Amino acid sequence: MSVLVKGDGRAASNVLYVKGAAECVIDRCTKVLTSSGKEVALTAKAKSEISKAVEDMASNALRTLAFAYKTGSGLGDLEKYDGGDKHKGHKILQNIAGYEAVESDLVLCGLAGLVDPPREEVKGAIAECDKAGIRVIVITGDNKLTAEAIAKQIGVFEEGEKIGPHNSLTGREFVDLSRDKQIAMLMGDNGGRVFSRAEPKHKQDIVKLLKDQGEVTAMTGDGVNDAPALKLADIGVAMGIAGTEVAKEASDMVLADDNFNSIVAAVAEGRSIYNNMKAFIRYMISSNIGEVASIFITAALGFPEGLIPVQLLWVNLVTDGPPATALGFNPPDLDIMRKPPRRSDDSLITPWVFFRYMVVGMYVGFATVGAFAAWYTSTNFMGIDLSGDGHTPISMEQLMTWGECESWKGFSPSLSYSTSGGGRVSFSTPCEYFTVGKAKASTLSLSVLVAIEMFNALNALSEDGSLLQMPPWVNPYLIVAMFVSFGLHFMILYVPFFADVFSITPLSVNEWLLVLLFSTPVLLVDEVLKFVGRNFVYSDTSSSKRKTE
Repeated sequence: MSVLVKGDGRAASNVLYVKGAAECVIDRCTKVLTSSGKEVALTAKAKSEISKAVEDMASNALRTLAFAYKTGSGLGDLEKYDGGDKHKGHKILQNIAGYEAVESDLVLCGLAGLVDPPREEVKGAIAECDKAGIRVIVITGDNKLTAEAIAKQIGVFEEGEKIGPHNSLTGREFVDLSRDKQIAMLMGDNGGRVFSRAEPKHKQDIVKLLKDQGEVTAMTGDGVNDAPALKLADIGVAMGIAGTEVAKEASDMVLADDNFNSIVAAVAEGRSIYNNMKAFIRYMISSNIGEVASIFITAALGFPEGLIPVQLLWVNLVTDGPPATALGFNPPDLDIMRKPPRRSDDSLITPWVFFRYMVVGMYVGFATVGAFAAWYTSTNFMGIDLSGDGHTPISMEQLMTWGECESWKGFSPSLSYSTSGGGRVSFSTPCEYFTVGKAKASTLSLSVLVAIEMFNALNALSEDGSLLQMPPWVNPYLIVAMFVSFGLHFMILYVPFFADVFSITPLSVNEWLLVLLFSTPVLLVDEVLKFVGRNFVYSDTSSSKRKTE
């Protein structure tokens, strides 16, 4: 940057004051101002000593600026330029291509080292990025040594790590490489982490190369020269405090606190939101598969209809709703920032996820039908006494051929259960045992379905984390939602009006034990699936090289 200052009483001619990157300004100087105020020729030895001073400052993470000036006849027509558009010097200033000639034969008058220490939390944030599979690349206009020193301070380079052309280049050095070498450097495990003296075009080239390789790129910046790369990146992040309006307009996101740590927090929040969306989908699909499976299994085995339409509608619209909504408030997984990022083309439902849907869904179906069959075929199921309602047990074969009950000899079923009016249920024909008399079995099926879907909501707290790591109380909203759903279910069970509407009957303590016996194993089923996913299905993914830049 140069400023042309009008001459005053001390200087008859105008003075050109120049500041800029030390190595660039020094290259344009032919003289140096001594401590006594005398201009002397800038010899090779003096130039070497000054360059050494620049390197020392840069090695200590100081941003270095060189200052120079030019006066007298060396300014040519600018020597007496008065700012008027009729003056010859005005044409010089209109010709950008001629600026380099004006900014030459300068007198070097000093250096300044500016310290801009990184925030304390940046090093920890970059370490968090590394764990999350996010590679941080530093692209800066600073001196190469300054950039490398700062990169060491913030953890981009590890302590004692060798720094060389494989991981630190200037922008010009990078563009001089062939495209294949550029890609190899950017995509290497330890390559391409610091780019110094980068110009806007260099930043664009790096972002474009990364995107061409299928990487998701986020670019941060605050200046006008960052705007093209911010616009090109998948996610442009501008600084809200120090950022220019141009940078903010070109970006997708603006940091209100100019804090790199906020980006890492946003990544964690984004992953959490995505996981919660998957949890909702996983819960709803596996539950609906279970309902479909129960109907299919019932039809395939020839059983009486276990769940009537109004009961299925109640489960879908009322008892499933609160837990599904509460899953949106799940806290982030404990290892959410230790997993590799997903690619933009990754499927929402992978083959493994679909397999999990089917396994859990089929268990829901079998458990729902199993409770129905257990009541009809036994008065004492696995030590649980079910004889309180006085129902007549039948064989599995009879249950599967219940439509032929009129031909069964000596079949005279009995049943008594509590309804709004109490009393004993009577059948005009024995076959009504499977229509009028199925209320208790249907209630057991419905209760198993409701209970199993509540437990399945607990499974959805984390995609792969065990309930031992993510206990139910990490999401208090889900606990409340489960109580609401169970409360609604108890209402239709024990309020006579609703019991008649839904064709169900109250359950005894032993019958609730049967419900728990069939519903709680879904927790174990999904725990096993999570264990397999953590240790076998996703173990290769966790060590993959897929990274967001």
